[in-house]
Amino acid sequence: MPLIVMCGYPCSGKTRRAEELKVYFEQSTERKVHIVGDGALGVEKNSVYADSQKEKNVRASLKAEVERKVNKDDIVILDSLNYIKGYRYELFCLIKHAQTPHCLVYCLTSGEQSSSWNTSRDAAEQYTQDIFDALVLRFEAPDSRNRWDSPLFTILKDDTLPFEAISDALFKRKAPPPNQSTQSQPLSSANFLYELDKITQDVLMAIFNAQKTSVPGDLVSVPGATEKIQLTRSVNMAELRKLRRQFISYTKMHPTENTGQISNMFVQYLNKSLH
Repeated sequence: MPLIVMCGYPCSGKTRRAEELKVYFEQSTERKVHIVGDGALGVEKNSVYADSQKEKNVRASLKAEVERKVNKDDIVILDSLNYIKGYRYELFCLIKHAQTPHCLVYCLTSGEQSSSWNTSRDAAEQYTQDIFDALVLRFEAPDSRNRWDSPLFTILKDDTLPFEAISDALFKRKAPPPNQSTQSQPLSSANFLYELDKITQDVLMAIFNAQKTSVPGDLVSVPGATEKIQLTRSVNMAELRKLRRQFISYTKMHPTENTGQISNMFVQYLNKSLH
């Protein structure tokens, strides 16, 4: 169901806050809570964050794991740096596609405080100073004015988590509406693509054959359409095929429930494109 995205410097308390949220939601709801994080992947973080390709692969793996676990019932907490705003936008697109709410919990600390917490860890758990400094330098702070960073809960090191407000953000808000870039468009019928291909090809052949005997300005009837093509000029097959490809690409994203309308839609598209 909802997604909670943790965000902050290395060693800013994200994992502790994620565990607090897990305990709260398990006690206050009957939902399962999944924490997805770097630790579950078993990666050596200094090695990963020293290599941009490895880091990219880890982010992709985390995103894929979130996508697998997001459903209508469970809560997913992504416990990672999530320091790149473009990556947070990708997560926003993911939850739009899943049609579930999300929020961002930003563990705000100073670089000095996080560095101190880093050096107090066991040696095997520490970031090297070079990697730590590089991650702090690259960090892109969330901004509540960005829809992918909103609602945003900024938490200082001594703050108590606003559990009720976070809960309201997840359960009392509507999911962001999907758009054409995130929503999978179901085909209207099992043979939709076949009908689309066949009908548009038939229209092209009708135009091509009609041009052999017609003159500019004639109206051309095409199979299955009540509307007619108005040929104001001679059109070669290469141009017609290009327009057909464009129409097919558009129609795949906006499938009609009535395949009988495809001919008329294509005729309207051609009349608009050719004039």
